[in-house]
Amino acid sequence: MPGGEPDLKRIRQRLEKDARDLGFCAIGIAPARLDEGVGAHLKGFVANGWHGSMKWMEETLERRANPARLWPECRSIVVLAMNYGPETDPLENLRRKSRANISVYARNRDYHDVMKGRLKTMADRLKSVTGKDVKVFVDTAPVMEKPLAQAAGLGWQGKHTNLVSRQHGSWFFLGSIFTEVELNFDEPESDHCGSCRACLDVCPTDAFPAPYQLDARRCISYLTIEHDGPIPHELRKAIGNRIYGCDDCLAVCPWNKFAAEASEAKLRARADLVSPYIADFLAFDDAQFRAHFVGSPVKRIGRDRFMRNVLIAAGNSADMSLIGPVAGLLSDADALVRATAVWALWQLVGKEGVKPYLDGLDMNEPMMQGELKAISGRAVA
Repeated sequence: MPGGEPDLKRIRQRLEKDARDLGFCAIGIAPARLDEGVGAHLKGFVANGWHGSMKWMEETLERRANPARLWPECRSIVVLAMNYGPETDPLENLRRKSRANISVYARNRDYHDVMKGRLKTMADRLKSVTGKDVKVFVDTAPVMEKPLAQAAGLGWQGKHTNLVSRQHGSWFFLGSIFTEVELNFDEPESDHCGSCRACLDVCPTDAFPAPYQLDARRCISYLTIEHDGPIPHELRKAIGNRIYGCDDCLAVCPWNKFAAEASEAKLRARADLVSPYIADFLAFDDAQFRAHFVGSPVKRIGRDRFMRNVLIAAGNSADMSLIGPVAGLLSDADALVRATAVWALWQLVGKEGVKPYLDGLDMNEPMMQGELKAISGRAVA
């Protein structure tokens, strides 16, 4: 307490009550340090180039592997989880080829907005009790939330590299409160994956070089969200109808039999984002895109990258009613959209059928050249 030694037991009880009241499903406390092996694993990930175009991972490598580098005064880290479990199996929508599939976490409000205010509320109360400074993070700083959550006893990083909990499965977000107070730490959680490899085997693009290792360059979540250029041709068919993220490795995890549906209304899926028609998105201009996804994580990738993803889904749909809307995007203002529209038409109408659509297009554009090479059967640069 301010002016004296803090009552750590009472602080813990208060934190647990606040967490329950504010909608968090789990809480744990870890020291402000990570095992050296965590940093070594991260360095190997970057050294292999598995981070793709996420250059910020290189730039923040040292701080990310060591919480003390981020804030030297920090002594304890309170890690919290918020459930976002789906109402239905997200894999079912993958069979509806004329429908688009959006990752479960992005079917309503942005979790950063939902969680951050509540974490600040908890942090302010902790500061008022202890008189010590606090900082709040929700995936917005170089913080390794998953290793910290494992150190705090919330779960373990599974073979798919995501956190898994024996009580809550895999469907939850993580946030943290850094504090100058040295609280009582929880015991780290151990690995309970055993011999299971369901998450590894289900991956459509073989993004796992080995258990507990991820090559983001082959991960559909990375490709549809973080990657801002053309998606490699050899991976496009495997993307199917996934237009924002991928849930496959989470959805097949056996521990999700203990998962519950999202209790927070803002994290429950909007009806229009559960299984939307691809055709509805093909007509979006920038204003329509922004209006439709206001408050959603999808909005952050922008309309053009979103349309690239939708066009790949259209090309994979075998839905001939999409030919007209796709052809209309050949004259889009964005070069990436135009080029991906060529690929989508090629998939829908075939190599010979696509040729008439190319008349009048500037096929000397670098991205168009990549599509021509693919259509002609030559190696894509």
